[in-house]
Amino acid sequence: MSIDRFIIKKLDNCHEEHTRHNLVQLFKLRIQKAEKEEGRKHRIS
Repeated sequence: MSIDRFIIKKLDNCHEEHTRHNLVQLFKLRIQKAEKEEGRKHRIS
């Protein structure tokens, strides 16, 4: 299972607010990292 699907699955089942907040922050960081990588690919091409 990919880490992204793992985070989404945990978010779906988590009811503790602090843990949910941390999972959302982690997911945001992963999205930002992917966007940066995508930007690098476009500049190289």
